[in-house]
Amino acid sequence: MSKADLNIDIHYVTRVEGHGNIVVDAKGGKLEKVEWQVPEAPRYFEAMVVGQKWDVLHHITSRICGICSIGHTLASVKTTEAAMGIEVSEQTELLRRLAIQAENLQSHTLHVGYLVLPDLVGAGSVIPLASSHPEEVGLVIRLHRLSNEMSDIICGRTTHPQRIVPGGFTKLPTTAQLKELRDRILAAEGDLAAFEGLLKALAPKIPNFTRETEYVALTDKREYALYDGDIASSLGDKAPVSEYLSWTNEYLVPQSTAKYTKRRKDSLMVGALARFNVNHSQLGARAKKTAANLGLTAPCHNPYMNSIAQFVEIVDFLDSTVAIIDELSKRGLKEEEFKVTPKAGRGIGSVEVPRGILFHDYTYDANGFCTAANCIIPTNQNHANIQLDMEKLVPTIMDKPQKEVELALEMLVRAYDPCISCSTHYLKVNFK
Repeated sequence: MSKADLNIDIHYVTRVEGHGNIVVDAKGGKLEKVEWQVPEAPRYFEAMVVGQKWDVLHHITSRICGICSIGHTLASVKTTEAAMGIEVSEQTELLRRLAIQAENLQSHTLHVGYLVLPDLVGAGSVIPLASSHPEEVGLVIRLHRLSNEMSDIICGRTTHPQRIVPGGFTKLPTTAQLKELRDRILAAEGDLAAFEGLLKALAPKIPNFTRETEYVALTDKREYALYDGDIASSLGDKAPVSEYLSWTNEYLVPQSTAKYTKRRKDSLMVGALARFNVNHSQLGARAKKTAANLGLTAPCHNPYMNSIAQFVEIVDFLDSTVAIIDELSKRGLKEEEFKVTPKAGRGIGSVEVPRGILFHDYTYDANGFCTAANCIIPTNQNHANIQLDMEKLVPTIMDKPQKEVELALEMLVRAYDPCISCSTHYLKVNFK
């Protein structure tokens, strides 16, 4: 039996968005406390949109997250469209699929290249890697720049898009811009292959840890789902997005200002690994080959492999982007007129953002003003899973030096790529 004493109090975990703490106490090998804590103040975005008109909600909610602003915009406009019975064209859907892929490419490249890679090479951050691994950092920067520019071309700017509105797009990219983007993606093949080779060489550094849980993601029979689909579980069932509340079941815990969720098990996981476990058969041939090369097979119950799943998605999204551009080029881009007539109703919309499945839910009055709103963020859905992963992981590594235990726990949190600030929704006030 372990005789280890641990006194871990990390405020705050670095290389994640927002503030999260890790607390572990053990005396003589007896584990007394393991907590994943979220201390941030609530954001109140749902309250901000109540009383606002239908044509500004997507601009407000895009500010929930600077990393997932495109995803929040898309979830928002889909929700408004569902509430008001607005149908969009096939061209609009194809352009929106490019937009959501651009954002996931942005975030995945940032996360794997800048935030996870330092752990795998034993560095404190990406800054020293610029000197010790200049070629590797250079290829990450080039791929990240490519995804940023893809967002600019489709959405009008890199974050907080302006062109995506209920009903369609206010401005379209040009055919020449899409052709140039296609050419640049094909020219990035060397960087993509080098990135994969680097991850292959570093794969032994990824901790070997498993804990079975429920994985939840959108699923769509037409494609590897990001923009649309039903909610699906790795346990085999699925439901329309309109039933999202019975899948999320938010609840409160004392150590977190963010709500937790659970469904058929004590916790669930969303994100790239969840999408892979639910939809892996719909990946393209090259992405499947990449997954096999990097040791990712379904079902995978190692949360540290979420970062590898993100890279597999990078490969798939780049290939899919080329295919969508080819389809749009064949069709020819056409300016489209659309008009929104406000009416009363409730709408629910969902997309897959980098960290997992995102839900928006609005109710409008007859004049198109929002009377109620709810947003459930992917990281909300992952908090309980992080907590339970820690509770299983710590007893298996208690005999290691405390610094190694701390690193393993920080790497676990970083593997989830959490967007902690976006997930805070609750504040308990004691009046005296």
